[in-house]
Amino acid sequence: MNAILQTAELTAGYVLFDEGEASVNVYNLTSGCIKLYKLLPDGRRQVTGFLFAGDFLGLSNTEDYIYSAEAVTDVTLCKFKRTKLEGLLDEIPELEKRLLGMARHELVQAQDQILLLGRKTAKERIATFILMLSDRAQRRGEQSNPVSVPMSRNDIGDYLGLTTETVSRTLTRLRRGGIISMESDRRIALDERDALQDIAAGF
Repeated sequence: MNAILQTAELTAGYVLFDEGEASVNVYNLTSGCIKLYKLLPDGRRQVTGFLFAGDFLGLSNTEDYIYSAEAVTDVTLCKFKRTKLEGLLDEIPELEKRLLGMARHELVQAQDQILLLGRKTAKERIATFILMLSDRAQRRGEQSNPVSVPMSRNDIGDYLGLTTETVSRTLTRLRRGGIISMESDRRIALDERDALQDIAAGF
């Protein structure tokens, strides 16, 4: 397996691969955060997701990557050739189950993203996003409150379909309402989680 797997360290801002590049490698993120995005024909960017430790990327059934991947923070990851994936699955049977579970989870996330962008207000989107980060941190066994928010306001806006200014204003309203508090630009405390859940649900 050592001959198959390789480790790499990337600095924040490094583009791991671009949409349309030949899909040669599969990656497993071991630390840090990576954003996935697509560029629209008019040059606008849509962030489609954020990946954290334990997540895989590059698992495409096409010959080319269907999105671009950029490091939000310094990251470490393992990479292996797609052509070696079948052998790796034979060597680590639990890996196949994990990948299937991740595929199901990605489908649910895609459906949630459609609802998020199509039906929710800006306040509901921000509340949902904060709760999502908290829940994902908890699943990774990390601190979920306060929650780490490593991505920029611009990244959040491009993920939620909001302007950077709207993201900032909405966070300020939640803070002034006593629902969250900003420990720093990169950490948010969920002071009133129940209220945040009510907002996310549209109550």
